[in-house]
Amino acid sequence: MDKQDNKHNLALLLLVAIFSGSLVISQILAVKIVSWHGVVFPAGVIAYSITFIVTDVLSEVFGKKVAQYAVWAGFATVLVCLLLIYAALSLPAASFWTGEKSFERVLLFTPRIIVASLLAYVISQVHDVWAFHFWKKITKGKHLWLRNNLSTIVSQLIDTSTFIFVAFGGGDFVLNLIWGQFLVKMSIALLDTPLVYLLVGWLNATPNLVKQE
Repeated sequence: MDKQDNKHNLALLLLVAIFSGSLVISQILAVKIVSWHGVVFPAGVIAYSITFIVTDVLSEVFGKKVAQYAVWAGFATVLVCLLLIYAALSLPAASFWTGEKSFERVLLFTPRIIVASLLAYVISQVHDVWAFHFWKKITKGKHLWLRNNLSTIVSQLIDTSTFIFVAFGGGDFVLNLIWGQFLVKMSIALLDTPLVYLLVGWLNATPNLVKQE
């Protein structure tokens, strides 16, 4: 294996690791609800938005199949982490440890929240990969910024709406939650375009890359 192959293999491993890590930590950070200039959203939104950057880079450089594999790898990672969290919660705490209630408060997810999160993740990420390649075909491989933003923004709206409605149902506050989350996600999507170009340009600098469409 030459240096060029090593570069792409290491890059692929790193991107999938970042994808899975961001996905898992976003579930934990989502416990905290923040308010920034009147916009209310879970703290995990920023970490979760990173996953869409990664899928777009994977789609552009490594192809549709690799991006799809990453999506399902992330899904499996979350399931494993949830099982490990519930296993840790089920173990009896040491008599001298006083942090059990705080530990449970942060890590004890309700079944409804878990279902909402996983459902929103699968639907939005599958759509993101599909939409990216749909727009890539329409633009004949040009205008990366366009397919990056169109696929991500719509996918973020799908993710936010699905999660909020499944997790919290109806109510006047639901639309405010959707708007707050989507506003933050859309802003990140628009700002991440230079990073996508940077990563894609760096990875495509190696001419022997074989995409798995």
